[in-house]
Amino acid sequence: MSTAILTGQPVPGSSIEGDLRSLGFDVQVAVDAADAERLVAETPCEQRVALVDARFVGHVHALRLGLTDPRFPLAAIPGAVTADPEGRTPLTRALARENSAGGGTALAVDSLPDRLVTALDADGAEVYHPELGSLVAAVPADPQARNEARQAVANVDDEAVRLKSAVKSRDGFFTTYCISPYSRYIARWCARRGLTPNQVTTASLITALIAAGCAATGTRGGFVAAGVLLIASFVLDCTDGQLARYSLQYSTLGAWLDATFDRAKEYAYYAGLALGAARGGDDVWALALGAMVLQTCRHVVDFSFNEANHDATANTSPTAALSDKLDSVGWTVWVRRMIVLPIGERWAMIAVLTAVTTPRITFYALLVGCAFAATYTTAGRVLRSLTRKARRTDRAAQALADLADNGPLASLVSRVTRARLGAPLLVALAGTAVLAVSLFSGVTWAPVAGAVVYTVTAGQALYRPLKGALDWLVPPLFRAAEYGTVLVLAAKADVNGALPAAFGLVAAVAYHHYDTVYRIRGNAGAPPAWLVRAVGGHEGRTLLVTVLAAALSASQFKVALTALAVAVALVVLVESIRFWVAAHLGGAPAVHDEGEPA
Repeated sequence: MSTAILTGQPVPGSSIEGDLRSLGFDVQVAVDAADAERLVAETPCEQRVALVDARFVGHVHALRLGLTDPRFPLAAIPGAVTADPEGRTPLTRALARENSAGGGTALAVDSLPDRLVTALDADGAEVYHPELGSLVAAVPADPQARNEARQAVANVDDEAVRLKSAVKSRDGFFTTYCISPYSRYIARWCARRGLTPNQVTTASLITALIAAGCAATGTRGGFVAAGVLLIASFVLDCTDGQLARYSLQYSTLGAWLDATFDRAKEYAYYAGLALGAARGGDDVWALALGAMVLQTCRHVVDFSFNEANHDATANTSPTAALSDKLDSVGWTVWVRRMIVLPIGERWAMIAVLTAVTTPRITFYALLVGCAFAATYTTAGRVLRSLTRKARRTDRAAQALADLADNGPLASLVSRVTRARLGAPLLVALAGTAVLAVSLFSGVTWAPVAGAVVYTVTAGQALYRPLKGALDWLVPPLFRAAEYGTVLVLAAKADVNGALPAAFGLVAAVAYHHYDTVYRIRGNAGAPPAWLVRAVGGHEGRTLLVTVLAAALSASQFKVALTALAVAVALVVLVESIRFWVAAHLGGAPAVHDEGEPA
């Protein structure tokens, strides 16, 4: 239960007490400023507390936005201010100072909550002010102003505003015009029945897994059902975020589940398609693994670029200016959003092609579309990086180092080698090139030698902070090298089951890399060092796979890949689940990661 303290003179006929109770607040009334300070002090420290001017006139949804959002320690709208347990100390300090200045005997004519917000701003406290748009939130000073405010409230349907705000302001074409017009009403239906975003997220995962199972049947009816269920899963995927925004149910665990399940659904569906194709006599496991590798590397490019520029200063770029100019032309906005093949367009394409064509054609289209999108976005970001005048921070450099996922071997190289080979990106490129050439050399032990060179260059690439203009390319380069090595060696083994085993291994490692991203985004830092050591780092796993491929027979290599996939999956999943559940139960600040545009 949260506590709301009404301050100021009560107004006959006001609905403020009922509005606050409808939002889950226990309402108390302060007769003066000293009484307000006492009531705040008596409120249990683990509860949220709000101070609201008794003369407040506004929409209930304005109060909801200002007083119930769990993501912000301090928040305010005109006439109301709130603090969660983390924000209680600065609020109490500001209230004590205001009370002392005012003598504590009577509340001033102006709004005490508004004065507290001014004091908090003066103290340097971060107070969140939600965008209200057409919603009304005011403290009228006289009866005429009150009547005008009440009329303004009557003129705006706050439920319509609430429904509209449940949808992302920036989204893909398919989602905006084919999903959101009705999914928002599903979100409202869920809210009114007490369903949580996490429950809807789980329902979306289950639906996608059933779709993958239908695809795995290899029949035309199964493929049609799979396409329909994949779209249904995506509708639920949109609904969970809209439900979170509609009811302000944000949580650390929910953000992790939403992001993680998106990847699990898509990659499980790839596996289902490959199994279905195999039933029909067509082996497309290499295409399925290639699609997963390409899509994951695309995401790593996004993550690395965003983290590198998260808090960059002097951020100017002619390329960015041109992009902003293009966005001012209506039709170019949708074209540019569609050609990057966001999740909505991508899943719609996969669903339709699954239903009407074959898995092979579906994967060909997916690979071509994702390759074009990756080329387009990466080229644009390279141009921005080369033309901008920005200085990257230590935080950004550390985030890139964490995303690189260097293990114990690369760390040892970095410590013991005295010679420095050159700029981080160039060193990483050289090592990746040597590894790639060795994989296709045809010599049995050449990939092992290439992996040794790759390990040395991985250590050299991170000997200094990644603050260069293009150093954000180092993590995706490492991802492509590791995943590509597994793909090539499994394909060269040419034994039934090697590529599915490789698919499982890359999926487990990719989960570890996505989990690293979500921890950084949630300001939780990188995974613990012991976990990175336990799973070997990218260079350790790459070297191990090349040794296994050279030393074992094809059938033994398949078994080794399977065992490695299971071991990595168990370690990273157990630690990841432990961390996120503990963070949720421990009261970590709530977040809502929008993730990939839907």
